[in-house]
Order: sequence, then structure tokens, then C-alpha cells
Amino acid sequence: MRADARKNRDHLLAVAGTAITEQGVDVSLRDIARRADVGLATLLRHFPTREALLDALLRTSFDELTAEAAELETSNSPEDALVLWLRDCVAWTTEYRGVTVLMAAAIEDADSALHASCVTLRAAGARLLARAQAVGMARSDMDGDDVFALVAMLAWLGDQPALAPRADRLFEVVASAILART
Repeated sequence: MRADARKNRDHLLAVAGTAITEQGVDVSLRDIARRADVGLATLLRHFPTREALLDALLRTSFDELTAEAAELETSNSPEDALVLWLRDCVAWTTEYRGVTVLMAAAIEDADSALHASCVTLRAAGARLLARAQAVGMARSDMDGDDVFALVAMLAWLGDQPALAPRADRLFEVVASAILART
């Protein structure tokens, strides 16, 4: 990719990230293009679909969260690694309003542009959970799908104005339930 094309693409991603943070994943592509000071055709040339744009935007974050899980596995106790990673996933997911719906759909749709990233992220959480389970520090009746669903649930709480003030406390409740000795 040419340097100017890469710069334009990166600018579009930065603008899209801001727009999604402010308005949610259903923000108009036309609005993103307008904010980026480009035509809709330019946006669509780089990202032919909303899902392609979201995949490009979210993949970096998914990769970072996956790498974080690997780092936490080697630098923290199993239970601390799981809770720290879960907290970071929830915080990131809450940042991009509405992304939990996309993640939940993508994990079930192998044809989704987001599927591979979501599967990798779910596997990272499953590894952290299995590590905590292996030392008896996490419930044995959970799996990676449960962790992935809990991230979505906890992020949804943080995205609800009436419930957001309780989100941190409820995170602690859920985390302590996950870490119940088996």
C-alpha cells in the first residue's frame, strides 16, 4: 500500500473510532466520511462494508487483548490474570458502544469478517479460565463461551445510563463468583 493510501486509511480508522465511541457501531458511514473530510466513495474504497471497517478498527484491539492474555499468563497468578484480563476486555468493549452485539453475532457466523478475531479473543479468555480452573481457583462449570458472554454482559451494563454507576460493583460480584473455589 502506498504511503498516502496508508495515511488516508489510518485517518479513516481514527475518525471511525471516535465516531463509534461517541455514537455507537450504528453510526452512519456517511457521517464517518464527512468527519474524515472525504467522500463516501473514498471510505468505501478502503472499507467496502461496515463490517470490513469494524474488522479493521477492532482487530488491533482484539490482537492487543489476546497478547495481553498471553503476557498475563506468565506474569500473574491464574486468578489475577483472569480477572485483570476480564476487566480490560470489559473496559475496551464498553468504549465502543454497541460492539457487544456485533461480537456475539460474529462468534456464531464463520463468514463474518469479525469471526476470526472474536474466536481468537474467546480462546485467550478460555486459556486464562482453564489455567485458573487447573489450580482450583475458578469454577469448573464454566468455559470460554461463558467468559466471552460475561464480557458482553458486563460491557452492556456499563453502556446503560441507569446501570453504569453499578457496573464496577457488579464486575466485582461476577469476578468473585467466577473465582469461587470448586
